[in-house]
Amino acid sequence: MTRVIVVGGGVAGIAAALRLSERGVAVTLLETRKKLGGRATSFLDQRSGEWVDNCQHVALGCCTNYLDLLERLGARDKIAFADELYWVEAGGRTTTMRASPLPVPGHLSPSFACARFLDPIDRVRVSSAMLALWSANRESIRERTFGDWLRARGQRRAAIDRFWEPVVISACNVSVERVDARVAAHVFQEGFLSHAEAWRMGVPTVPLLDLYDRAEEVIRAAGGDVRLGASVDSLGAESVTLSSGERLCGDRVICATPPERTVRLVDDGVRAHDPRFDAMANLTHSPIVGVHLVFDRPVLPTHSAVLVERSTQWVFRKDDEGKRLHAVISGADEWVSLDESAILDRVLGDIRACFPGADGAQLVSGRAVKEKRATFAPTPGSDVHRPTTEGPSGIVLAGCYVQTGWPATMEGAARSGYAAAAAALDEPAHDHVVRALRPAPIVRVLARGPLSKQGAAVG
Repeated sequence: MTRVIVVGGGVAGIAAALRLSERGVAVTLLETRKKLGGRATSFLDQRSGEWVDNCQHVALGCCTNYLDLLERLGARDKIAFADELYWVEAGGRTTTMRASPLPVPGHLSPSFACARFLDPIDRVRVSSAMLALWSANRESIRERTFGDWLRARGQRRAAIDRFWEPVVISACNVSVERVDARVAAHVFQEGFLSHAEAWRMGVPTVPLLDLYDRAEEVIRAAGGDVRLGASVDSLGAESVTLSSGERLCGDRVICATPPERTVRLVDDGVRAHDPRFDAMANLTHSPIVGVHLVFDRPVLPTHSAVLVERSTQWVFRKDDEGKRLHAVISGADEWVSLDESAILDRVLGDIRACFPGADGAQLVSGRAVKEKRATFAPTPGSDVHRPTTEGPSGIVLAGCYVQTGWPATMEGAARSGYAAAAAALDEPAHDHVVRALRPAPIVRVLARGPLSKQGAAVG
């Protein structure tokens, strides 16, 4: 293997190109935009002259491949991990969730027992459902919505809206009423119930774009190249044609573009020969709206907060004082038709409802960013449309929509990139994909589902 062409400079494309370059493969990384990162990047805001992120992205402790990628990029120390999560209700009452010294999976039990945003009955029922998830084989609950699964286990509407929904919609970008129960179960099993460090949330301390600074250096040091602003018109298993008419040839081609773009890059002959492309054309999308806010005084006293039963699900502090915030609305189907003024009004209403101290704060500036095709929607039945890394055409696929077992996250993208590098080298995926965190001993002994085994290499 001497040369591989990687189309798409998002997280998946960077992950594939980096692993190949580390093996001495000359990679040509092609990206349409003038910067790397894909949908997990930053842009220069013409109003403020500052670099801001498309949307707030976070990494959990269970995101072993994404964190490994950052380590290889020398950017691991640019992620700040928190040991607490804050749930804030209207009026400002706050519940702090933190791990206790109890062994997994009971490490978060004291926080649930004191969760004031849930009434005592719901605390008991949520704990019971978490226990059921801990021992569940998630493959046995696929093809139904997580909302149906929750109601079958006695979860009342208040508990669904106040606890389950904020976690699920933030991780999967669709609501509990739409998400496949298997995908939601994966979130709780991997993030809450397997390892004491898995649930910890890390937030970049720099613009997302800065995380990828070292990628070009590594690729070029191996004899490769990074071509930004290079628009691809079509591709095959061993060649790529740019919109300029230039044709590039390689030993393998990895396509790491979004599914709708990938389908357009192959011709009818490839689609007829490789059923992956027609299948992925059936994937649907879910939008995200990110809102950047600057106030004249501190508003957010914690690093981040879940806003309980508000349309704005999360807010993140972007400075040390709490004047600069980034609000996130996932599964934002009802928001994308709104103009910026209406979006700002809604978000401000949610923030002022939950943080009484914000009533007197004046908004200095606000910017709403809509990602209408932010992620694929992991609804029941969507798994059959997610393609495998390799197929009959010989084109290698990478992206968070590929069959990784994960929802559309940066971890899923990094895993797919590592698996694509393995495929290009004709090596087993488990030689490149980082294993999940090893479940705690009691989990391995007592759980009956996937958590009873050491973390699998893929999925």
